[in-house]
Formats: sequence, structure tokens, C-alpha cells
Amino acid sequence: MKALRIRGGTPLEGVVKASGAKNAITKMLVASLICDKQCVFTNVPNIEEVDTTLHLLKQLGMVYTWDRPNGVLTVQTKELSSRHVVQRFSGANRIPILLLGALLGRTNEEVIVPIVGGCKIGKRPIDFHIKALEKLGAEFELVDNGDTKLYKAHAPKGLIGTTIDLPFPSVGATENAIFAAIRAKGKTTITNAAVEPEVFDIIHFLQKLGVRIALHKDRTIVIKESSTFYPIKHHVITDRIETASLAMAALSTGGSVYVKGAEQASLTSFLGALRDIGVHFIVHDDGIEFTKTEKLRGGLHIETDVHPGFLTDWQQPFVVLLTQAEGHCVIHETLYENRFGYTDTLKEMGADLQLFSECLGPTQCRFHGHNFMHSLSIKGPTPLRGRMIAIPDLRAGFAYVMAALIADDESIITNLHYLDRGYENIDGKLQMLGAEIERITLEDPAHQNLQDLLSRRTTVLSN
Repeated sequence: MKALRIRGGTPLEGVVKASGAKNAITKMLVASLICDKQCVFTNVPNIEEVDTTLHLLKQLGMVYTWDRPNGVLTVQTKELSSRHVVQRFSGANRIPILLLGALLGRTNEEVIVPIVGGCKIGKRPIDFHIKALEKLGAEFELVDNGDTKLYKAHAPKGLIGTTIDLPFPSVGATENAIFAAIRAKGKTTITNAAVEPEVFDIIHFLQKLGVRIALHKDRTIVIKESSTFYPIKHHVITDRIETASLAMAALSTGGSVYVKGAEQASLTSFLGALRDIGVHFIVHDDGIEFTKTEKLRGGLHIETDVHPGFLTDWQQPFVVLLTQAEGHCVIHETLYENRFGYTDTLKEMGADLQLFSECLGPTQCRFHGHNFMHSLSIKGPTPLRGRMIAIPDLRAGFAYVMAALIADDESIITNLHYLDRGYENIDGKLQMLGAEIERITLEDPAHQNLQDLLSRRTTVLSN
């Protein structure tokens, strides 16, 4: 079993480059299925999520070449060889459900996709997706064979442009509706659409491809039927989640970092929160410099929200950062009802955290009155201690890495496949900043005593 061995207590210092955005490139790969033209992507992160998506799309007929060291990926789907996503991809990620829109736009035949997967951070309802596609003329059948659940979809009369008013600005539902609307007859208007930077990047990619698409005011996206496409080259935007993660890792250890590729426009709410706790940063043309802060101050209240609000994927590492701030802070999670499950491990490491089912803050979110533990109080600063940790999901995984970097002794972190889904060469990048971190195999005799020691210590802490 692979694991990360981390000895904390060293301030991280230096320069590091953030990779391309996971949540942009994977969706654009799906979008490329709309036509038979070649698409060349640059700044592609070498992560498992891209690997998994490519393996899935290859099964549908995509041909690709990937220059991993240089981040260049060339893809083309001249013909669909299948319209059925096999069940083994059901829990891999959230890409299968997005294939509905793209495939319904490319073929008149029945499309079959398994139920959505991904990190277990709360329910990811897809009713917004289904209702949007139904408005365009798609018909669905949910097939439940016990352990197997999948959707069968087809558009017997073809897809017809319409107005889709999303009840919530869901990123996935927005993307699915866009992909389907590209080939729909006439014009489609999506209101209350998601406007995340990754959605912007997808729109820019589609415009290059030949799609007649525009973003209007008040979260409105208009797509007109498109039939002429072009081979293109597209540079993937920088990953704003990785950028913030690297910044917080350095700041939480009392260090500083220059993140190359960091883009201020996609980090506005994050940078505002950093200012509120006393962090100084300098925006340069090619990145952002986050400078050492002697004393982080508390008193911060954050509510996660859709863009341009505070991103829910920044929440977990920000909690770890706030364990090193003086005073009380509060984070109110408004997007996922089960996103604080990772905090039990942080408490075992020494963090002073308390969960609440109430909406702590000015906003009554959709979880109000449903007894979900979706608000968190953080009191700091608190020293953290190392331990044996199993990662439960992607963003919690980086939060645990941060906590281990703060701790003044050793930690062993397992379930690295979650971390590798979204962070390219994260141990290598942290090593560049001075972190004492290495990837090990726990079965190696050299590490067996350490494994036994940490297992005993974990048992003691759990009791």
C-alpha cells in the first residue's frame, strides 16, 4: 500500500507552479465528443481524474495522445463506437452523467450511462440535469438491477431548443444543458446558470470549436444550433483549488510561497478571506506571492457558496489554516450537507473544532432545520500532532496533508488515490518548498516498525 510519510514543523518557502484545472479539462474532454474534429489541449494536469476520463471516453471511440511531461493532450472522436458507458465507470467520477448531454447531441440512438460517482461529501442530486435535458426533448428510463443503476436516454424527435430555468446554479447541470443544446434545433436559453471560471473556460473552448454560444447578464447562457466545427488548440486555465491549497499549505506552516500561474480573477473571495486574517499577498503578472505572516488573526466568518462566493473546495484546507489563527472563526457550509466529516481526524490531531446543525451566520441555507452538521467553529491557535490517516475524499486529503505539515512529528497518510485524482505530483511540489515528505510502500520492512507504532498511537488516540 502506498502512503505519504510526512514530518511536519518546517516552514514551506519557495516558488511552485500550479497545474491546469481538473474541473475544466475533464469537462472539455466530454464536450469534444460533440463533433469529429481534433482538439489539442495544453496545460493539462497529469492526474488520475484525467486518466480515468480518457479511459472512459476511449471506450466510446475517442483516440488520444498525451505528452504528460509537457502537458499536451490531443483528442479526436471521428465516430462513436459505443453509446453505452459500462458499469465499471459508475463510481470513478462524475463524468458519466455529463455524457448524457454530449452523446444525445451527437447521436439519435439510445444512450446508457451509470449513476454518478465521485467523492462522498454529501448527496449530488441529478434531477436538475434530467429535467434540463427533458426540456430539450430527451426521454429517460431509470433501470435498477439491485447493485446496478443506470439511465437510458434518447431523444425520439431530436433535441429542440428551449428555455431552461435552473432552480439552482448547478455547475454540472449547466454543463450538461450546454452540451445538449449545441446540436438542438433553434435556440436554447439557460437562466440561473453556473458562472464558475471553469464554465467560462468551457464556453471559450466551445466558441473556438465553432459553437454559437454567449454568456449574457444575470447568469444567462444562450446557445444556438451549431453544425460547423473546427480543429482547435486550447490552453486550460490554472486550477484555482490547487493554487489556494499550495498557498494555505505554506501560510499554515509559517512560510511563504510564490504560486506561478495563479490568477487573481478566479481567487477573489479566497484572497479577501486571507486579507481578513492578516495575510499579505502580492499579485504579479505571472502569479501571486503569498508572504509570511507572523500572526494569523481570527474573528473570520465564511459561508461557502457558488461562484463568485467562497468555493466549497477551499473550505477543508482553510479550516486547517484557521487552526493556526488566534481566536474563534466560523465556517458555514451551504452546498453539501456532509462536508465536515473529515474534522473528526483533525480533532484527534489536536484541533479545537465544534460542529453545529444550525446555520451559523446571516444566511439560512437549504439545510436549515434538517439536523445536518453543516456549521463549524474553529478556535486557535492549536498545536497539531501526527498520526496515521486514511483519506476519505480529495479535498479532505489535502487538508490532512496540511495538518501533517504543521504537526511537529510524523504522520502516515494512506488512500492516496483520492489525492492523486486532483493534485499533480503534490509530494514533489511540496518537496520543492522544503517539506519533509516522501511516498513509501508500507509493506517495506524498513517502514514496518513505523506502521506498527503509528497504528498503536492511532488506537490510543481513538480510545
